[in-house]
Amino acid sequence: MTFSPLSHTFSVACLACAIEATFGYPNWLFRRIGHPVMWIGALIARLDRSLNRPQDSAFRQRLCGIVSLAILISLPTLIIYTAIQALDLLFPPLVAWGIEGAVGSTLIAQRSLWEHVRAVHTGLQKSGVPAGRKAVSMIVGRDPEQLNEAGVVRAAIESLAENFSDGIVAPLFWTALFGLPGTTAYKSINTADSMIGHLTSRHKAFGWASAKLDDLVNLPASRLSALWIFLAAFTIPGANSTRAFCSVQRDARNHRSPNAGWPEAAMAGALGLKLAGPRVYDGILVNDSWMGDGRVTTTADDLWRALQLYRRACVFQGVALAVLSGLFWF
Repeated sequence: MTFSPLSHTFSVACLACAIEATFGYPNWLFRRIGHPVMWIGALIARLDRSLNRPQDSAFRQRLCGIVSLAILISLPTLIIYTAIQALDLLFPPLVAWGIEGAVGSTLIAQRSLWEHVRAVHTGLQKSGVPAGRKAVSMIVGRDPEQLNEAGVVRAAIESLAENFSDGIVAPLFWTALFGLPGTTAYKSINTADSMIGHLTSRHKAFGWASAKLDDLVNLPASRLSALWIFLAAFTIPGANSTRAFCSVQRDARNHRSPNAGWPEAAMAGALGLKLAGPRVYDGILVNDSWMGDGRVTTTADDLWRALQLYRRACVFQGVALAVLSGLFWF
């Protein structure tokens, strides 16, 4: 048996996946030190204040956005890389591996995504649409007061599908390839896109690089997430893997996002629903294409089925990581 770098990075990804699925991010730790994404967000906000000046030309704003993104990626990644080198010097390999896995678990969100979406289901079941609206407002950007029960459910399922890709599959993908530095670089890009990569007058030019790079680094994970949902559909009663496949083939590329359409189309097809379509954000109608060709009217039961499908997709991903990790030890 010989060692290869991928055997280490894949094993770190496996451990991070298992730790986060079991424990999540502890509330006591959040209260004491916050969350790593918050630290990245603080750096983004500082760069935005310092380098994004409204009086600058669009060209200069775009250039400053590129410089900011380079700083944002390199600084946290360099810190993590240096910390890993120190771990390898100070601790036995097994201990260093355990610490890397524990740190990596803070940058994925299997358990927290489950809990946030399940809160929408619980709210609808126990207290009706107002409670569902309140819960879904924590995970979507659209105005929840405009949503009926079907709208709340569709919004929650769409968020579940999209965040499965960029909150779970993508960070684990980059961890498996490049270890914690890969995860850190990905989360820096993804957080920048969330904060400054949107088409407001302030960030249209400054956030251009963040938005484009985020599209690129999420491309592999979006396709993988559709695959995990497709495989999971084989094992969930009432889910339809054939429709999931057909929906992805037909609809995924019609989504306004180059990546979100893949998991959304897979989820829609598997559950026999229509997702995405026309939606209102900040009072503006967004005419997005429909994903899937099933029912538009959804209920809390559909949300529960989506949660079961999501959980099973996470299991398939975890098993795949474990198998591949073993194969790299040869």
